Amino acid sequence: MNVLRIVLQVVLAISSLFLTLLILLHKGKGGGLSDMFGGGVTTSLSGSSMAERNLNRFTVGIALVWFVCIVLLGLVERFTNEF
Repeated sequence: MNVLRIVLQVVLAISSLFLTLLILLHKGKGGGLSDMFGGGVTTSLSGSSMAERNLNRFTVGIALVWFVCIVLLGLVERFTNEF
């Protein structure tokens, strides 16, 4: 179980960093901190492009990997400490 725990922790760390990067790549919707740092500039193209949709899909996929790692680490921790 030690190997499984280490693998899950490594995957969790990598997915956390990648998820943070993907979230920061998203376009600001306005009215928040993104406006304070110059993200309030809007373009005339308001439709979502293929790149934005793919970015959303990748973000959701990495978020699911992150969530599964959290749950599995919790289960491993719970069941290894009882015995």
